[in-house]
Amino acid sequence: MIKDFRGKTAFITGGASGIGLSMARTFGRAGMNVVLADVDMNTAKAAAEQLASEQIKAVPVFCDVTERAGMRQAALEAIAAFGKVHVVCNNAGVAVGGPIDTVRDKDWDWIIDVNLKGVVYGTETFVPLIKSHGEGGHIVNTASMAGMFSPPGMEPYCATKFAVVAMSEGWAGQLAADNIGVSVLCPGFVKTRIHESGRARQDRYGGSGEVDPGVGATRDQAAQNVLNGIDPDIVGNRVLEAMKAGELYIFTHPSMRPFVEMRFQGIMAAFDAAYQSPSLASVKDLPASTTLLTPDN
Repeated sequence: MIKDFRGKTAFITGGASGIGLSMARTFGRAGMNVVLADVDMNTAKAAAEQLASEQIKAVPVFCDVTERAGMRQAALEAIAAFGKVHVVCNNAGVAVGGPIDTVRDKDWDWIIDVNLKGVVYGTETFVPLIKSHGEGGHIVNTASMAGMFSPPGMEPYCATKFAVVAMSEGWAGQLAADNIGVSVLCPGFVKTRIHESGRARQDRYGGSGEVDPGVGATRDQAAQNVLNGIDPDIVGNRVLEAMKAGELYIFTHPSMRPFVEMRFQGIMAAFDAAYQSPSLASVKDLPASTTLLTPDN
């Protein structure tokens, strides 16, 4: 876990806007160098110039998180700029949703490749680099409250965000011995442009002309949900605060706790039903196995 962030470097995917840019600003104010890794270089360059005017050292780097080779190239550029990377924020994300019969193959491919595989590529690329300098580090993976419970109509988005939570939990156990912290950011609605994520949709997934409903039943609802969200800078401040404290789960909307409690109450009720099940009478008294919870086994 990093104790002193001054002089360290953060690599942030989706860093040109929204939560990514807010994390960059917060990290920069804490004395860090920041790499704005983004698929939109025009926006990334403008963001880097804005941060420079705020006395923050920032460089824009092209990065399509759906391409492992592209992630590796972006990592090389980050190291060329600042020598080492200590904090990696796998933040780039897109949104697709809608009724079950309206989600197309290319929608699934796009959201899985960006939201899930992008986190895998970022982590697998940078962990060896962080280990190599031996100064410790931190991985922040952006999930969502949609990684804690799944509202109807948001299944593609929720599926990827649940996966990010699961991977983060496992990686936290794996990397603790290497002095690399792991946090999973689970915000509620934040005033970003995720409801317009199709603006950067790659051609192989349908291109930027595609219209997707995003995080809501309709495009209008998605826009309203997002635009009524909290300021991204609040999220950036919360992330740094949680990193310093070594928190695994980073929540920004404590008012959403009842939704998570409702889900876990349902899970606990299902365990109660299993315990009462005549079909399981011969197995319910077996001792609980800890094998799955012990990383060394």
